[in-house]
Amino acid sequence: MIGYLLRRLVYVIPTVLLTITAVFFLIYLVPGNPAQVMLGVEATQEEVDALAEHLGIDEPLPVQFARYLSRLVRGNLGVSIYHKLPVTELFLMRLPNTLRLGVFSICFALAVAIPLGITAAVRRNSIWDYASMLVALAGMSVPVFWLAILLIYAFGLQLRWLPISGIGEAWYTLDGFRHTILPGIALSAGLLASSTRLLRSSMLEILSEDYVRTARAKGLPERLVIYRHALRNALNPLVTNVALQMGALIGGAFLTETVFAWPGIGRLLVQAIVRRDYPLIQGITLATAVFVILINLVADLCYALLDPKVRYS
Repeated sequence: MIGYLLRRLVYVIPTVLLTITAVFFLIYLVPGNPAQVMLGVEATQEEVDALAEHLGIDEPLPVQFARYLSRLVRGNLGVSIYHKLPVTELFLMRLPNTLRLGVFSICFALAVAIPLGITAAVRRNSIWDYASMLVALAGMSVPVFWLAILLIYAFGLQLRWLPISGIGEAWYTLDGFRHTILPGIALSAGLLASSTRLLRSSMLEILSEDYVRTARAKGLPERLVIYRHALRNALNPLVTNVALQMGALIGGAFLTETVFAWPGIGRLLVQAIVRRDYPLIQGITLATAVFVILINLVADLCYALLDPKVRYS
């Protein structure tokens, strides 16, 4: 296990370095002078030169990259042009809100997907199977922003059950929980749909294995056969799916947070793009990419905990 962990960490290092390099050159994909683009066409040449000097983009490219790496080692992601605050500080201020939304959406998706997937597999070709697959198909087909608008219209404007914008009070209060429900459900749709389909397929394969038939032949209760013998071995693909969907989940958070005026990282990035705040765009993009890489590493390490057959040499 230790050897596998070390090998995975070795693989992560070049991936992170490539990500850092790509994010660094992001600013140079902009046509023309980046400082001019940030300030707009009405800016004077003196203002453009001052911003270029402040950002260090008037120096040779190798020098810029070396200084960029030096800042990253110290945990410095730069300073936001619009907010006049360190990007790291802004990121950490919004991170709890995005984590709150993400954790709710993952918990909701798995809480619905696991029962649906198990039911669809155990009662194959029944009305329950067809209904579960219909829910999964709808979740995969409806865009996040459209589902968010439908939820706002139905539960916020018509029924007036739930608030439609803002973050409310602290996450552990009733008001905070009510504010999280609609954006959390909208964000969880894609993960819910893919997890349901994947778990159904995995359970169908596991239920046909010899050890499951042996457990049934011994007279074990059906619930014990399904949840102790079959489900645990069927969860590995689900863990992989959750890890792979983290990128899509974060991408969906940009839309969801914008629609629901949720003060998270996604909305902060959208505002930074509109304001052409490139240091903030670079910092959020890099932090998000590294987060997704680490999530996939954690998913790999979870395999051994879920499946005793998995052995790492």
